[in-house]
Amino acid sequence: MQSETETLSAGQAALDDGSPPPLELFDSARAWRMVAAAFAAMFVAYGVAYSFGAFFKPMAAEFGAGRSLTSVVFSLTVCVWSTLGTLTGHLGDRLGPRVVLGVGGLIMGIGLLLTSQIHVLWLGYLTYGVGVGIGVACAYVPMVAVVGGWFLNRRNTALGIAVAGIGFGTVLVAPLAAWLVARYGWRATDVIFAAGATAILFGCAAAVERPPVHVTPAKMNLLDAVRTPAFGLLYISAVLNSMSLFIPFVYLPAYAHDHGASEVAAAALVGVIGGASVAGRLALGTLADRAGVVHLYQASFLVLGLSYLIWMLSGGTYAWLVAFALVMGAGYGGFVALSPALLAHLFGTPRLGTTMGALYTSGAIGALVGPPLAGLIVDRTGSYRLAIAFAFVIAMAAYAALIPLGRHEDSTSAAFS
Repeated sequence: MQSETETLSAGQAALDDGSPPPLELFDSARAWRMVAAAFAAMFVAYGVAYSFGAFFKPMAAEFGAGRSLTSVVFSLTVCVWSTLGTLTGHLGDRLGPRVVLGVGGLIMGIGLLLTSQIHVLWLGYLTYGVGVGIGVACAYVPMVAVVGGWFLNRRNTALGIAVAGIGFGTVLVAPLAAWLVARYGWRATDVIFAAGATAILFGCAAAVERPPVHVTPAKMNLLDAVRTPAFGLLYISAVLNSMSLFIPFVYLPAYAHDHGASEVAAAALVGVIGGASVAGRLALGTLADRAGVVHLYQASFLVLGLSYLIWMLSGGTYAWLVAFALVMGAGYGGFVALSPALLAHLFGTPRLGTTMGALYTSGAIGALVGPPLAGLIVDRTGSYRLAIAFAFVIAMAAYAALIPLGRHEDSTSAAFS
């Protein structure tokens, strides 16, 4: 039996000459190190991005801006990472994830530092929106593609663990941000986040490696994939879903604070969403190794949509808001964990990063429409009720768009296998 050193040497030779890599490389200890690097990168990138709710009210108050205009900072962040997912996925496939992640960490740090110095809100659209957005784009699609390429038998489990970093980051960073903002102010908190995020993302970049399947000739043309009915259904549902998904990340802390919760307790609701999403990611990511990934993906959208009923009926009671965050987080975590597994199932692993990036451009559309429109509704009506109802209707429409997906599953996976 080969030692690990011999196996890695043989694997490197395979990567150099284009021959198939040894099977021992897949699902190995080396592969699980890539999962750890991906977990940490997503922990930091999404932890920073999803902590925006803690900055929302103090920034709006300082700049004298309404909810709709302030929410654009977050919407543009999501727009940037969603739009650039195709590019960073492609660059990760071509250049390797190390360069892409390192550059993303540097840009995120610079963006946060510049945001700490702004004196008009619209500059935050550029510094925070572009800086943090690029950081997330460089941390997610390329790293998920890396994990997918290092596994054969435990791919769905590995992907579920990797993307659970998003949930853990949300659990810990959002309340931390609220505490830091309350103690030091939002500007100093941006500086602290800049230093921490850059250092950790640089460390992850140093640890990550190309997957063994990088040299496998791609059997898929991206245009062929996006023209399929299956991809069309996924894209439409993702646009609708993202319109509703990001509304709680922006407005739930402010809503809870307006109904009597402390600033830290209000921000902690975003952490609850993240904690519940961890359970959803790990449970459904593991279950997808044994059950139908399409049905599980559809179920996660249904759970997410129904969760908004809890928010609508909560009356602002904190316990019911926690219940909403738990259910919403479980559905959110489920579909995030299953997205890469579903794309790998339907379209294969070659150029998985590029395919994921194409799908995730849908988030740009939804993020630009959903939170600002919800904020406009609140500003015009003086109440969150219609904004929450809007989120519920759109989320259920996203589930409805996925119902026909099962009819195209076998033909699509066979065409790209």
